[in-house]
Amino acid sequence: MTNVKVFVPYGAVGLNCTEEAFEAGLAMKPDIISSDAGSTDSGPYYLGSGHGKYSIADVKRDLKRMVLGADKLGIPMTIGSAGTCGSDEGVDTALKLIQEICDEAGIHKKIACIYSQQNPEVIKKKYREGKISALHGAPEISEKTFDECSTIVALLGAEAYEEAFKNGADIIIGGRSTDTAVMAAYPLMKGCDPASCWHAAKTVECGGVCTSAGLPGGVFMEIDEKGFTIRSVQPGSTVSPYSVSAHLIYENANPIQLTEPGIRIDTSTSTYTALSDTAVRVEGTTIEYLPYTMKLEGSGPVGYQTVSMAGIRDRKVMQDPMKWVEAVSKAGIDKLEKNGISRDSYHFWLRPYGYNGVSGMDVPEGYVPNEVLMMLTVTAETQEKATQITKAFNPLMLHHNIFEGKQMPSYGFLFSPAEMERGAIYEFKLYHTVSVDDPLELVRMNYVTV
Repeated sequence: MTNVKVFVPYGAVGLNCTEEAFEAGLAMKPDIISSDAGSTDSGPYYLGSGHGKYSIADVKRDLKRMVLGADKLGIPMTIGSAGTCGSDEGVDTALKLIQEICDEAGIHKKIACIYSQQNPEVIKKKYREGKISALHGAPEISEKTFDECSTIVALLGAEAYEEAFKNGADIIIGGRSTDTAVMAAYPLMKGCDPASCWHAAKTVECGGVCTSAGLPGGVFMEIDEKGFTIRSVQPGSTVSPYSVSAHLIYENANPIQLTEPGIRIDTSTSTYTALSDTAVRVEGTTIEYLPYTMKLEGSGPVGYQTVSMAGIRDRKVMQDPMKWVEAVSKAGIDKLEKNGISRDSYHFWLRPYGYNGVSGMDVPEGYVPNEVLMMLTVTAETQEKATQITKAFNPLMLHHNIFEGKQMPSYGFLFSPAEMERGAIYEFKLYHTVSVDDPLELVRMNYVTV
């Protein structure tokens, strides 16, 4: 009977796992080591800029473990969504690091690079052909939207990884992929139950999160022709039917179904059986095949931002922090207009953290904070202008008096200088799918021998 064992050490490459977990995972004799390497969880900056979220040193540490561990066992390894956002830059950066690791260790590998960053002209053509559809909550778009994106990616399914395996790749570096595709591809190619491949991959996408060990603990999955088994890896950790079944809800609007490129699985008839404290068996998941689509993600710059922060403990201000926020906001707008800067040429918000800065909602009646952090964020078309506007607010944030007849107060800036330039900022512009005739239609592949 077909049986494939997959070790997933990390929830994302760069997050690390314990040495005990990694060595335990290798001792379980996997057929492949796989990990997701990113997502868009951390906002549009990483996709828009193409840069990775995690430090190069941390990413190299995690990749080195995977490369050397896979080489020791003589098995392949894969990562998906390289460089956090899965841009071409992310794939190329991971390739460079893996080349360094192989050179340092003196080992020989065939590496496949799978690129999923898109040419805007190609996607515009798809748009004109009516092959792009909005997902729930997607923004309105036009053909111009694709030019406004500095980076567009189409999320890879399993097929590109399978193609790389068939071409003899020892190591596969995937661009932006669905979190599950990178783990599902190898067992799918080996003939395991397709529904179980996708369900298991969804369960382990975040590494040890589906176990009691959490992110640092890694996880192990075994898939065959009837179902799959999830095993905890970190010594002393456990896994349960609850922890395994619950992960289907993570980043998934439907707690029963999961949709991936070309398929949808249904878990309404799935059974979860505890084999021990460290293993759970899952069977009964079903699969439906759909017209093949790939999710599009796009991000582009929307201006430059400068931030300033002041701490306030004044007991009178604490009675109603929003009164201070409203007064400073109005005073700032008036001051800027007198200086010839129109209100529609910039955007700002002033939020009292420690009061309602996170939610922006009304607070419980009678709530009086001990202190708050007033954060001013200004966005404008240039960095110079964003900083100019923030500096105009500077004396107001430090000394603005909202109590008639009282002496001028003084509050505390957190830093000197008080203004911090954040550079270009980005926003998501695409949350759509694109229909393709071939799963590899929008995919570019390159092979490198080290």
